[in-house]
Amino acid sequence: MPEPTPRPTLYDRLGGVYAIAVVVDDFVDRVMTDPRLNANPAVDEAHHKVPPAGFKYLVTEMVCWAAGGPQRYTGRSMADSHRHLNITPGEWDAFLDDLRQTLDRFAVPAAEQAELRAIVQSTYADIVAPARPGG
Repeated sequence: MPEPTPRPTLYDRLGGVYAIAVVVDDFVDRVMTDPRLNANPAVDEAHHKVPPAGFKYLVTEMVCWAAGGPQRYTGRSMADSHRHLNITPGEWDAFLDDLRQTLDRFAVPAAEQAELRAIVQSTYADIVAPARPGG
């Protein structure tokens, strides 16, 4: 009896590095100019501190790696690269909205969108600042 064919990885279902890089290009452009995110002075400063091309490269690496591709993520940890930004739950929601808009623009199927959102959601505690008592 033949062995069942393994299900393709999320990386393969998304079309591999070239397709992922195109989506990341749109997504990073969207995030870098989102007034909901840039209202946070620390985020706005960070968006203007690094060249967009380098940021897109690292995000592409990370998405490919997290989706089961052969790439290795070489950037800093999510906690190290975000803890000083004091990102709020509302800013996180805006970020997820930007992600949804980009995935919809490229007609990424619902199942793959859900898998990507789950990967992104797994980084929440490392990115969003803990609530301060009384505020």
